[in-house]
Amino acid sequence: MIQIGQIAPDFTADTTQGRISFHDWIGDGYAILFSHPKTFTPVCTTELGMVAKLTPDFAKRNTKVIGLSVDPVESHDRWAADIERTQGAAVTYPLIGDADLAVSKLYGMLPADTDGTSEGRTAATNATVRTVFIIGPDKRVKLSLAYPMSTGRNFAEIMRALDSIQLTAAHKVATPVDWKPGEDVIIAGSVSDEDAKKAYPGGWDAPAPYLRIVPQPT
Repeated sequence: MIQIGQIAPDFTADTTQGRISFHDWIGDGYAILFSHPKTFTPVCTTELGMVAKLTPDFAKRNTKVIGLSVDPVESHDRWAADIERTQGAAVTYPLIGDADLAVSKLYGMLPADTDGTSEGRTAATNATVRTVFIIGPDKRVKLSLAYPMSTGRNFAEIMRALDSIQLTAAHKVATPVDWKPGEDVIIAGSVSDEDAKKAYPGGWDAPAPYLRIVPQPT
């Protein structure tokens, strides 16, 4: 099981943009890896199209996106044409071919003792390959989300979570429930009142001693 805070497992794999070494591909920014149980699946088609539309927004956040599907790369190329035709956006980010199931097993999306290859497997037998990972410049996992096949992922929420992760990495704050960029934040519990006064000389609202609310830092 991949846990938040651990180093994201490194791997080499073929993609629609050539062979990559994952950690090298990430570089010094953030990355989002999101997985799919099979090519030409309907919900995943809409998701890949949405990410294609959002790619410039991820780039503004110094974040690369990469998809994975349990099929050979050649089928991904054909799928990308369908995605552009039906969703109105070209897939300009790489898609990993995981025909040998190696990455799916490495990331705990399929049992490590799963036999064989993608040949003969269906979306149903790969149903657990429906996970999103946000990985930081330090190559550590910052977020993981798993979805059922029948529920399309909410990439507005994933973008919101990414904004929170990047904000809280840069400042000693946390974001409250339903937070959106620009809204008030919470001073991190690791910051003493004495240190908080130095950072926020104007003070803060404190409905409880442990709940210290300030405007979002810039």
